[in-house]
Amino acid sequence: MELPLDHFRLIGVSPSATSEEILRAFQLRLDKTPDEGFTYEVLSQRSELLRLTADLLTDPDSRREYENLLLNGASGLDLPSNREVAGLILLWESGSPKEAFKITRKALQPPQTPALGSSRESDLTLLAALTSRDAAIREQDQRSYSNAADFLQEGIQLLQRMGKLGELRKTLEEDLVSLLPFRILDLLSRDLNEYDSHKKGISMLENLIVKRGGLEGKNKSEYSDYLNQQEFESFFQQIKPFLTVQDQIDLFLELQKRGSSEAGFLAFLSLTAIGFARRKPEKLFEARKILKKLNLSGLDSMPLIGCLDLLLADVEQSSARFLSSSDEKLRDWLNNYPGEKLEAICIFCKNWLENDVLVGYRDIDLKEIDLDSWFEDSEIQEFIQQIEKKSNRTGLRSGLQNQLNFKSQESPKDLNTEADLNSDNLEEGRLPFPGGVREDDQEVFEENIYTDEIIKNKSIELYKFAIEKIAELKFVFGEVLENNKIFNKSPYLTYLYAFLILFAFGLGVGLIRNNLMKSPQEKEIIDNSLVIQENKNLFGKGLNQDDKREAPDKSKIIVSDTLEKISFSGKEIITASPSLDQIKYLINTWLVNKSNFLAGTSEINLSKIVQNDLINRLKEERQLDIQKGIYKNINTNIEKIVLLTQTASRIAVSVDLKYTEKIYRKDGELINETTFTPFLKVKYILGFSNNSWKLVDYISGV
Repeated sequence: MELPLDHFRLIGVSPSATSEEILRAFQLRLDKTPDEGFTYEVLSQRSELLRLTADLLTDPDSRREYENLLLNGASGLDLPSNREVAGLILLWESGSPKEAFKITRKALQPPQTPALGSSRESDLTLLAALTSRDAAIREQDQRSYSNAADFLQEGIQLLQRMGKLGELRKTLEEDLVSLLPFRILDLLSRDLNEYDSHKKGISMLENLIVKRGGLEGKNKSEYSDYLNQQEFESFFQQIKPFLTVQDQIDLFLELQKRGSSEAGFLAFLSLTAIGFARRKPEKLFEARKILKKLNLSGLDSMPLIGCLDLLLADVEQSSARFLSSSDEKLRDWLNNYPGEKLEAICIFCKNWLENDVLVGYRDIDLKEIDLDSWFEDSEIQEFIQQIEKKSNRTGLRSGLQNQLNFKSQESPKDLNTEADLNSDNLEEGRLPFPGGVREDDQEVFEENIYTDEIIKNKSIELYKFAIEKIAELKFVFGEVLENNKIFNKSPYLTYLYAFLILFAFGLGVGLIRNNLMKSPQEKEIIDNSLVIQENKNLFGKGLNQDDKREAPDKSKIIVSDTLEKISFSGKEIITASPSLDQIKYLINTWLVNKSNFLAGTSEINLSKIVQNDLINRLKEERQLDIQKGIYKNINTNIEKIVLLTQTASRIAVSVDLKYTEKIYRKDGELINETTFTPFLKVKYILGFSNNSWKLVDYISGV
């Protein structure tokens, strides 16, 4: 047998060692005999090999001859068969456990298999176990955890086959179990092109979690002693960024099926992440469905569902969700937000996506969360339009993110400062609840999603069809009875036809009854779903009366000479494809009436051409001005209007405005004046509702 070992390494010295150093190393090796249980015979052979090596290296002539052999390319030591095991022990001791294990394993296999029960078999089996463990430790130190596991598994299999050293085999098995998290990390951290390794790592991870009893660790398993719940959670946070978003969706959905509630919540986050990052709004529906079914203690799901509603352009429903939150601090923050409520919800949603949703995925790396690009995406718009058609919901919101960069209402401390349209006025990173609050229990909040609307519409269609068929059936029966004079013939036929008529009539009555008789709960749900159609104001209730009570003294109002204050309701646009002149007229009507209203010279009455939500926002602004004891004198003139996008239900235009705003105290004192030079750029959004076009939103400073 040839060993990958020279005499210098065998005895443990460098090639430049002196004779004294060699003799000293020789004595140390003799005194440090392995005590793991090797036979006396093999230990004696080990001592003999050490002595022969010491004699060769301390004799000048023999050493010179041996060094010449090394210089000429000689490598390794040829040992006689009776000293092979002793040589393998010395190879292991020299710091080469991997090489020693491979040669030992080969020596235990046919045709070199030693005699059963012989001392050679015993020594080789023991050496195989020791070298496999040391080789695994070496690989682990080099962070090659998969290779380390391979050495342990081979050692365990060898000991099982030999049927010996049960205690040592148990030690190897324990080492293998404790190594599992590191193996998973090793496999998953590799390049995604190594498909087999990645797939194996995911399979091992799932198996580990299942044996532990889900992410919660409900079961007692062989991993419990090496990976408690706290250690597992730390490990999982380390391993999660190496999984793709689809990896996590598949994993968490499978774990949820096995009863893990935490996995269900993570599946919700993963579906939201892939839905937003990959522009797949249908995934948001799946995410919302999962979240509604979860019952996690301390989870306030209302703001999270509200964020999904916002991304699906259901602004009113999103607002209702936030106001239904069980967290008082969140509601107070929202109600006391200095700007528009929609702006606050957008910021909350953006922070939630950035801090809680779009993190921890190998294949998602969004540098910036851009809500505006989400709503302007053509596929998103098409999907939302389909929802609107199926659910009779209107008012698609676009350009929401741009509202984060401009505040339409000024706080008192900003009254003497010119607005900066190029910078954010809000410190989003300091919001109190960037990812939602999960401290209080929630009540179940039922909603009608678009699939429910489809089912309801189909039911109505079926009902109408049944009524029609019943009428036709009654007519046919009447004709048959009249033409064939049934009643003059057999009384049995009379009874039969009477029964059929009554059956048909009963079927019709039943269908009507099932359609009309709704439970109180169902009616409540339907009422909640009609918030948009009934134009209920979620944020500004009672403002009309307040405006009337607290209107400023009109005798003290200073009106600009350059703007004639004319209040008019405006003409509806019913054309399917309005011209730019028509759109310009609508916007100008809004601007004039808005200016008059903020100056306190007139009421606002534009419900025919402006969505109620926008009017309510204006009323809120006026109410805030009244509380501050101010009014605004605004002069505007449309310089340019450009069509941006147009669909059957949405139009977006860009407008250049000559814009001057003066702010006065109630006594007429000018306290601030703002003029945008050369103009203020504003994006206006129109939506088609109730057979006419209405202004639904605008974004300043675009």
